[in-house]
Order: sequence, then C-alpha cells, then structure tokens
Amino acid sequence: MGWALSLGTGRSISSGPLSDRDDSNYFSPSPLEMLNRRTRRKRYEFALLHLLTYVRVVSKRAPNARRDTQGATRAANSPIKNETTVRPELKLNITEILESAQLPALPQTAIALLELSQDASNGPQEFARPIEADPGLMGQILKFVNSSYFGFSREISSIKQALALVGVRTIKNFALWSAVFSLVPDPKFGPFKLQMLWQDSLRRAVFARHIGKAIKLSNAEDLFAAALLQDMAIPLLLKELPEHYESLIARRTLEKVRLSTLERELFGWDHADAAAALARSWGLPEVFATLIERHSNFEVLVDSKPPALDAACVALAALLPSCQDEQWSEHPEFLRGLKRLSASSYDSLRTIIADTDKVFAEFAPVMKLPVPDRSLSDWLDV
Repeated sequence: MGWALSLGTGRSISSGPLSDRDDSNYFSPSPLEMLNRRTRRKRYEFALLHLLTYVRVVSKRAPNARRDTQGATRAANSPIKNETTVRPELKLNITEILESAQLPALPQTAIALLELSQDASNGPQEFARPIEADPGLMGQILKFVNSSYFGFSREISSIKQALALVGVRTIKNFALWSAVFSLVPDPKFGPFKLQMLWQDSLRRAVFARHIGKAIKLSNAEDLFAAALLQDMAIPLLLKELPEHYESLIARRTLEKVRLSTLERELFGWDHADAAAALARSWGLPEVFATLIERHSNFEVLVDSKPPALDAACVALAALLPSCQDEQWSEHPEFLRGLKRLSASSYDSLRTIIADTDKVFAEFAPVMKLPVPDRSLSDWLDV
C-alpha cells in the first residue's frame, strides 16, 4: 500500500475493494503509521468532527431513521444482503446519491443488447447487428475473443463467428461492463487512481471465472462480470461524499476496522450495496447486482443451505491482494476459503494462479490497463 492518507486541506485518499478482508486497500496508510501519537490523536479528532457534522445533517434530513436503530443494525449485519428487507430510507439515500451524481445513461449499443436479451428467441444474428454498427465496440470484442482468455488456436475475424463460438451471453456481458468502464467517474481524489482499481478488479474477475469453471458452474462468465464490477461504486462515492469518506478512511486506518463496517454504521449501507444499486439503475442483469452485493460474505455463502457457490467464487476472488498492498494479510483466509470451496483447486493453486497471471497479462491491454509489477505468483512466494 503505497499511497498516503492525509486529512485536512491536503486530502489524499484512495479506495479499495470490498471483501471479508480490510476492504480499502487503495488507501495506503504507511506514512501515517510513522506519525507520533500526538499527531494521530489530532487527526483522529479531526475525523470525528467530520463524522459528527454528518450525523447532524442526517438527523435533520431523516429524523425517522434514528427510531429504527435495531432495524438498521439487522439490515447492515445481515449475512446475505440480497435476502434482507432494506428499509425505504436506506434505498432513498442511495438513490439520492446516484441522482446527484447525474451519471450518463448506458450507450445505445448496450441498451440495444439489453433489450434483445429480453426475448429468448433472439440469437447471434440479432445480437450481431448493433455490435457491427459500433466499430469501436466491435474491435474491442474481436480483441477479447482472440485473447488467451478463450485460447482459440485460430483467429476469430467476425462478430457472428465470435457470438457462435463463445456465446451470446459472454459477448453481451463484455459489451455491458465495457460500457460501465466508460461511465464510472474518476473522482480526482488525492492519489486515488481509477486505473489501479480496474487492475485489481480485472485480476479478481479472471480468478473468479477460473474457479467457477473448476467447480463446473454454468455461469462462470457472470462471475467474471460481477467480480469486475464489484467495486465500481467506490469512485462515485469518493466523488459525491468526499468529506465523509475522508473521515471514514481515517477511522479505518486508526481503528483497523473494515471500511464496509464503518459505512454501515454511518449510512446504513456500504459500497457493495451502492454498486448493486448502480447496476440496477443502469438495467444491468439482476445476477450481476446479486453477486456484487453478496461478495463480502464468503463464510456465510459457503455455509448456506445449499451453498451459494457462484457468489462464493466472487467473494473468494475479493481476498486476492491489491496491486498497492505491501503485504497480503488475507492470505490465510484466502487459502482456507479456497480449500473449502474446491479442494482440487487448492491442490493446484500455483497452476491456477499462474494461469490467472497469464490471462490477465494478455487481457489487460484489451482494456487499456498496464500489468502490475507484482504478479499473483510473486505473492505466493512471499
């Protein structure tokens, strides 16, 4: 974790993925750890001042929210958020944030693909038309299908051929999350770099798909999309609620508490809920939203009856180290989780990680992302 966190006028914050781990790996506290206790105390008091200011604002805007503290706690601590009844005021708060952000609508091509997917009788021929009318997207898709992600021995040269070989759902998913990439804002928030968030997200997405295929899940491509988009709300929240997140990250750094826990204390929801709400507001497939909002609950997912294996794959991928991490503190949890989810994958972990690194390295340029200096294989040797 190489980015500093500073409070006051020199705001310097970055963001990180949500998981059972400390889910703010893009916020690097290492310089702060070197400060003396007096400086820590002053900064902590500054953070609390921000927090109290926000509480006063919330109290005026939503006086009824305080009357249901127990209900908020139940909703926030629910093991599987998708199966809980969310209070109306919490939905309203997330909706207000999304509305204030004034995000643009999905591109017309993405909307056309979503509309086509509503009719099961539509096939490759119908889906090819809007893609072929969008030269930029068509070029991206052809790069995608010719990458090692699929490993075809011969070049795929047409959209119809791509749709026939890899399936309509896979191509549609690519078009959708490609569109999301173009819409998520860069918050211009201290040292936070949107590119680094997508680097981590892509690496986790490749791994989630790999594990999904290893345990023979039929929706491995959906796991890829969900893992890729699981943290897409973080930049939006930094942009829309900068002072609140400055306080939250300060508390997380000083108290060693998960960011999602602090978010639920303050807002009644966390950035996984916000990402799911964002997915629904754009009309993305419901399976994306469901997997996204459940990905911080690995143990609960594998313990449920029956186990939610698809969501567990996404949650396990969230335990991988961030590009900015200095140490992989979740390594033990990751290994235990992998062994529970797939004993055979645990036994061949080095091969799986090496394959993930290879696919990532070849796929990253398709998304205009650099390859991190430290591979996942390097982390295994630490």
